[in-house]
Amino acid sequence: MEQTILVLKSGIHGIPIEEYAAAISERVPDADVELARTRTEELEKIPEATVVTSKRIDDELLANAKNMRLFACYSAGYEHLPLAELESRCVAVTNGSGIHAPNMAEQVIGNLLVFTRRLDEGWRRQQNRRWEHFQAHELEGATVTVVGLGAIGQAIVERLKPFGVETIGVRYTPAKGGPTDEVVGFDGPEFESALARSDYVVLACPLSETTEGLIGAEEFDTLDPNAVVVNVARGPVVDTDALVDAVRSNQLRGTALDVTDPEPLPEDHPLWNFENVHITPHMAGHTPKYYERCADILARNLSHVDETGEFHELENQVAGPE
Repeated sequence: MEQTILVLKSGIHGIPIEEYAAAISERVPDADVELARTRTEELEKIPEATVVTSKRIDDELLANAKNMRLFACYSAGYEHLPLAELESRCVAVTNGSGIHAPNMAEQVIGNLLVFTRRLDEGWRRQQNRRWEHFQAHELEGATVTVVGLGAIGQAIVERLKPFGVETIGVRYTPAKGGPTDEVVGFDGPEFESALARSDYVVLACPLSETTEGLIGAEEFDTLDPNAVVVNVARGPVVDTDALVDAVRSNQLRGTALDVTDPEPLPEDHPLWNFENVHITPHMAGHTPKYYERCADILARNLSHVDETGEFHELENQVAGPE
């Protein structure tokens, strides 16, 4: 079944959108791949497209998408999409879940190693040309709690295996198990026990009613003062005021934040001033292979459509025909 695939003009992570169109063309050579570089081109081309791919689609484009059968969202999050309207039009919707897993897991491991070997202290001494010995730690034998066992959490756990650590996984349904040595839920005595035993807590979960404010004043009281918290989830998973208080009062060895609340973090925010708070500007999701992985998912799904003739049971399908 030949498809007409329209790539909308908005890119992501500063990577030229032309690279995405080229990656799709390479993987689906029989498809007619169109790239709309302007709003006018989007409106002109979308009526003929059977597949549309972008981070979002607005009401005007949706109204003109007369032949669309699949909207391939290339972000992992999809709560911003008009899912009800798409479903009413019998449009299947997929997302980019899993494409961030390798790079985000590497960023987490990097942060753990920086805190373990105190590389940040070494960099500070280098800047001041101070040849002074300092003590560090070992990751082997530590207990690492990974909150969220989706694609990112599982990738983190997989990369932790060679380091000889004990792992605790936290997920909505502990009975499902997971790749960690132990699995607990998001609340109750088992979760409290996991925090109390943790040398490192890695937050890699979605933001939801359950996880908003998950790590607050009570949790910082429960953590060992030598514990480290790494957040690559969403800023509001951590209570920012409680985090500032915990750092100020030496309740933590440190924290690495790729996400914050608020975000962007204001220039005058106190979190900028602590040596043991490492901040990156929500860039853990960036990878030069982003579009390649998105195109891989789309290609596999279109192969499935060719085999079945149906736009359902697709990889990463989040809405649409069942």
